[in-house]
Amino acid sequence: MRAAEELLTIGELAGRSGFATSAVRFYDKEGLVPAERTSGNQRRYPRSALRRLAFIRAAQNIGVPLAEIREALTDLPDTRTPTKADWARLSKHWRARLDAQIAGLEALRDDLDSCIGCGCLSLQRCALYNPGDLVAARGPGARLLPPTVRDHQS
Repeated sequence: MRAAEELLTIGELAGRSGFATSAVRFYDKEGLVPAERTSGNQRRYPRSALRRLAFIRAAQNIGVPLAEIREALTDLPDTRTPTKADWARLSKHWRARLDAQIAGLEALRDDLDSCIGCGCLSLQRCALYNPGDLVAARGPGARLLPPTVRDHQS
């Protein structure tokens, strides 16, 4: 076991990382954040756990699923704080995901601007709600909405 001054309590780790203690426990249970136990069975975390939690938060912010985060974290060392090279190696795999999200948000922004500008509020012509009127061939009505009980009574 490391010297006590090198380790953080769960409260200290939660406070410094911005995660709730329950989230820290969850990531500990999932094996994403390494913990040691004291003789009294209390969790103690190395300072490198702060970086791992920061990585988890950043990955979640861009929509990376937990399984993929877990896989990425297996490549990080438990015994030392990850270096800039460690992070660069891991994050390069997510660059394409971010680029696609950015492109999608830009397209949404551009369509929203034109929608607000045209004021048509037409589901037949609206590029935002019905791009290219793709469902028109199925006939009139709300074709993509699930049927209600009332629809089945007629």
